[in-house]
Amino acid sequence: MEKVKVNLDKNSYEIFIGEDILGGVKNFVAGKALIVTQKNIPCAEKFPYEVALIPDGETSKSLSEAEKIYTRAIECGLDRKSVIIALGGGVVGDLAGFIAATFMRGINLIQIPTTLLAQVDSSVGGKTAVNHALGKNLIGAFHQPRAVFIDLNFLKTLPEREIKSGLGEVVKYGVISDEKFFTYLEDNADNILNRDLKTLAHVVKRSCEIKAQVVGEDERESGLRRILNFGHTMAHAIEEETHYKKYRHGEAVAIGMIAAAQISCELGKTSAANVERLENLIKKFGMITTCAGLDADKLYNVTFRDKKTVSGVVNWVLMKNFGDVEICSDVPAPIVKKVFRGLCNGS
Repeated sequence: MEKVKVNLDKNSYEIFIGEDILGGVKNFVAGKALIVTQKNIPCAEKFPYEVALIPDGETSKSLSEAEKIYTRAIECGLDRKSVIIALGGGVVGDLAGFIAATFMRGINLIQIPTTLLAQVDSSVGGKTAVNHALGKNLIGAFHQPRAVFIDLNFLKTLPEREIKSGLGEVVKYGVISDEKFFTYLEDNADNILNRDLKTLAHVVKRSCEIKAQVVGEDERESGLRRILNFGHTMAHAIEEETHYKKYRHGEAVAIGMIAAAQISCELGKTSAANVERLENLIKKFGMITTCAGLDADKLYNVTFRDKKTVSGVVNWVLMKNFGDVEICSDVPAPIVKKVFRGLCNGS
């Protein structure tokens, strides 16, 4: 079993990575616990805790679903020493984390991510949220878990599309922090897609290490942590415009990364070769690289509702080189619209 430490003073915790490691969860539960999960996710029955089921899909991240879980928590007699256990993908983790952050003004949380995307991204860092009809993740709180248990065995039976979606976030880490890791992904793409667990263990651990380092330096996204949003500005707009039904989150992020890289190239911040290299890796992982059929102007307008927008200014995370990005708040509208039009036209 591998461990990654998230250093946040009194809020520090460890990420446990390995196979058949869920027995360690009991060491973090002193009283009652409520598992928040979905009906198609295995292992819930193996724990001696109460269970709250939520529907599949991004639309479950809502205040109405949250209220149902609050009711379930009260019925189960949870108190301030109880634990919420998030067993599932990013939707489950975000919603369960929001419950833990707000129930009785905050109780303990354990994350057990079952998708690649949740393992490398959403389960780490303490961001919790539900969606609003006018935007994604607009209602939430920072609430760090007590521990994260990443059992790689979940990846064996994960649908192929979910693997590819997770790779959208994985590629992001190579761009924002570590060109050596990006090269590793290029060189080991086949092993990753074939679910070689030794290769995936390295991919998950390195992704968690990068995110842990960024979160450790900027827990509440006041500066450095914003680089984790590379590709997310357009991604969130794509998800909202398609009502969270057409694209998985990582798929939208992949398109959003290409958009950010193309904008960077238009501004002279990165080379066309770097953009091509990024696109080639995304294609190698079998992911789509355009959002053909969407309305570019509508997508552009939606970006202003993104939570990273401040005083009407969109803060773009732009690429300079692999392992080197910057926050830019003065991107000219014509350039953004040009890139959006190209991707919406399928080019």
